[in-house]
Amino acid sequence: MILPRDFKVGEVLALIRQTAIYFMHNKHVWTERTEEGEKREVRAVKFGKNWRIQSQLASEENWTYHEPALLDDLITLRNLLFRKYQRRRAAYEDVVLIEKMITARGGDWRKSGNAVEEEED
Repeated sequence: MILPRDFKVGEVLALIRQTAIYFMHNKHVWTERTEEGEKREVRAVKFGKNWRIQSQLASEENWTYHEPALLDDLITLRNLLFRKYQRRRAAYEDVVLIEKMITARGGDWRKSGNAVEEEED
């Protein structure tokens, strides 16, 4: 960004805040417990318009890539993205894209009440 010599710091900060939504991280991480009580960490990374979801149990060394993504993980990701969108930390287009993926798989995010433990970016 090229700034004129007579710029004001407040104007620059306002510009940065306005454009910040376009430069957000597209990596989202959350943890949950399995039915057996084991801790499971899930990562969702967006590249282009494609989401890649991977998970790892506490007892595992390697990550498991889910292709296609599990429906429960997509619903949880949608809820997490929507909460971040409300705080201006995620783009609405990402929420809509995940909603379309859930609908295409025959799921419905409106019926879920997933409680997840969110990790900050």
